[in-house]
Amino acid sequence: MLGVRQFLSEYIRPALRLESAAEVDPVEFARTRLGFEPDERQAAVMRSQTKRGILNCSRQWGKSTVAAAMAVHRAATRPGSEVMVGSPSGRQSGELLRKAEKMVRRMGMRVERDGTNEISIQFKNGSRIVGLPGKEGRIRGFSASLLLFDEAAYMEDETYESLRPLIATTEGDIWMMSTPNGRKGFFHRTWEFGGSEWLKVRGPGTECARISEKFLEEERATLGPVKFPQEYLCEFTEAEGAMFDRVVIERALDKSVKALDLA
Repeated sequence: MLGVRQFLSEYIRPALRLESAAEVDPVEFARTRLGFEPDERQAAVMRSQTKRGILNCSRQWGKSTVAAAMAVHRAATRPGSEVMVGSPSGRQSGELLRKAEKMVRRMGMRVERDGTNEISIQFKNGSRIVGLPGKEGRIRGFSASLLLFDEAAYMEDETYESLRPLIATTEGDIWMMSTPNGRKGFFHRTWEFGGSEWLKVRGPGTECARISEKFLEEERATLGPVKFPQEYLCEFTEAEGAMFDRVVIERALDKSVKALDLA
């Protein structure tokens, strides 16, 4: 049996705090409830209220931390929310969920699973955050009001395509975040060709106050002219030795031309 103090700590006080936070600014929520102080660019992302967003940002920009804060804010302030996290692997999804767990604990709440999914956080208001496995065949049957793609440039197109229907009946939001991984895949296509419905945020390491110029110069010398721009300057570079630029090839293709039937 729970003592009075434990009952108040784990159930009543958190519930009262969440009720009063229902319309709280997400940045203020992150600062006062989650122990996360977003910088100016991160704060703009969190306040954007866009339905479709893509973060093309440097390593260590804070993409996963921002995503975790957005997930916890959504789950805590909108009862019954289903927040799904897709990534290249279950391990990667688990990393983002661990960030979210720390934030939940900062709110004075106990972290609980949803009883079905190992990588999950269940909230008292009926919301949950679920980290999905990277395999396309194991992620059907869910629905989502917020769909997050972490390290999206390293995910298979088939996985992305199988996850999008999760928002079919909820009119949910999609956010994807990653450093580039060449000129291929849905992350690159969305960045280059996504329509006006997408908020596109570019965050190079040279504009991140947490990354020093000295470190960037060391990385430039170590990684070279192809890898460094990709990892820290948000550029979609081709692999060294590639004979043709992928974008040039794609633009040269004429989809109106039918294949010749020689049968």
